[in-house]
Amino acid sequence: MTDRTPSGTTPRTPTPIDAIAERWVDTLVELEPAIGTYIGRNEANDRYGDYSPEGHERYVAEVRRTLADLESARPADDVDEVTLADLGSELRQTLESSEARLQLRDLNVIESPSQQIREVYDLMPTDTADDWEVVGQRLTGVGAAIDGYIETLREGIRSGVVPARRQVREVLLQANKNVGENGFFFDLARSAAPDAVPDALERQLQHGAGVASAAYERLAAFLSAELLPVASEEDAVGRDIYALESRKFLGATVDLDETYDWGVAELERMVREQESIANEILPGASVLEAIAHLDADPAHKLHGTAALQEWMQQTSDRAVAELSASQFDIPDEIRTIECMIAPTNEGGIYYTGPTDDFSRPGRMWWSVPEGVTEFDTWRELTTVYHEGVPGHHLQIGQAVYNRSKLNTWRRQLAGTSGHAEGWALYAERLMQELGYLDDPADRLGMLDGQRMRAARVVLDIGVHLGKPRLDGTGVWNAEYALAFMRENVNMNDGFIRFEVNRYLGWPGQAPSYKVGQRIWEQLRDDYRARQGADFDIREFHRRALDLGGVRLDTLVSAMER
Repeated sequence: MTDRTPSGTTPRTPTPIDAIAERWVDTLVELEPAIGTYIGRNEANDRYGDYSPEGHERYVAEVRRTLADLESARPADDVDEVTLADLGSELRQTLESSEARLQLRDLNVIESPSQQIREVYDLMPTDTADDWEVVGQRLTGVGAAIDGYIETLREGIRSGVVPARRQVREVLLQANKNVGENGFFFDLARSAAPDAVPDALERQLQHGAGVASAAYERLAAFLSAELLPVASEEDAVGRDIYALESRKFLGATVDLDETYDWGVAELERMVREQESIANEILPGASVLEAIAHLDADPAHKLHGTAALQEWMQQTSDRAVAELSASQFDIPDEIRTIECMIAPTNEGGIYYTGPTDDFSRPGRMWWSVPEGVTEFDTWRELTTVYHEGVPGHHLQIGQAVYNRSKLNTWRRQLAGTSGHAEGWALYAERLMQELGYLDDPADRLGMLDGQRMRAARVVLDIGVHLGKPRLDGTGVWNAEYALAFMRENVNMNDGFIRFEVNRYLGWPGQAPSYKVGQRIWEQLRDDYRARQGADFDIREFHRRALDLGGVRLDTLVSAMER
């Protein structure tokens, strides 16, 4: 049991600022129904938003209206102070991005309308015939969504604001995978079990798949014939755009040149740590030799997904029990985390938060690729802490627990990757400090991920700001970035190529993890210095997490108050 009155059970009277934030959530769901799907607001699941230039103008008008309402409101308490600062900053950032016309070049390999229009189906319910009817209705809207997106990119061509050629080529390949009988949309339609949907609905799904397939065929033709010939040869976006994107993903302003230099030093520190630990594992061994040694060691092996799931659950349960006794006030409602083997086979580990009433607990999912039956615990122990406790489960679960104090925007939509992923990396290092990674093999696994995150800081800033190469042979470019990543990441080459293309086309996002961790650690150290002998790590963690998802500058200012 916790030794404090649960903040989640003390009702707070909603204020005018809460009402503005709630209306903004409603507006987002109306204008961008995919956001509604993401947060479980399924009333708009049958349609898309307007991706055309006119749709963007309507969105900007709503941003201005909401910002004006917010700026005329008076905060009633400290919760309002945070909402006012955080939502106001996000709305102003949106206007700044629009003025920079970033929407006209919104195309990259991972997070742009081309992917968003397709990926929304991954989150839609498909358990009943009614669910499939909604899917069919949304499929018929893919054509208008894609046509609006094409028109926005055409306006970019007319204005001379275009994405990089490398991104256009890669997205063209992705778009073609959605076209035809063997493409995503027809596969989706065929996945509806015949005994679950009537014949008329099956025909509706087939019709919708044809509409969606044809839309992506039009997108591919546009990318090939119109956008690719005029796309930019430069991968780098330059300092001005990069600074804007960095603030978006961090929710804070950092000195980019100092951050680059810090990233170089941090990477060097990661390498030295890895080399030292490799020597502990196998005297005289290089890092690669130590990794090969561990991969061959049966003591660090799990066989089969049942053993993997059991290990994940036991590791998570132990972390909850022990950390609640020393580092965190963990409410009873979030002491349960379910460790699951995902129904997909795509690879990767991810977390899904609990429902507002905790009827469905937070869950950590492991998507195991087909044919993979052995798992190395030394690689993944730190990942369990990252996704579970004290990582994302504690972070997100705490926000849900505080639902009686935090409005919907604060609980479900506020925050940045710098806050969320920075906390998860902070959690990994915290577990090392607390002795949970004392085994050199487990520490090497943690450092493998931390080294990649440090390398991304250097690469991302280096390319987009045209920094001198670390070897002194010129300035950063895509070819040097690929070679650099190969030197610093222990992964297959296809993954490395995709990751580098991701960094080139999504500036500022990848560094937000490691820079976010740095800001979290600086915040804790500054808080400790101010508190002196009265410093209580449990109180620091509780106060920080009780804020929910926020921008990092909001987090720092709220904790300083």
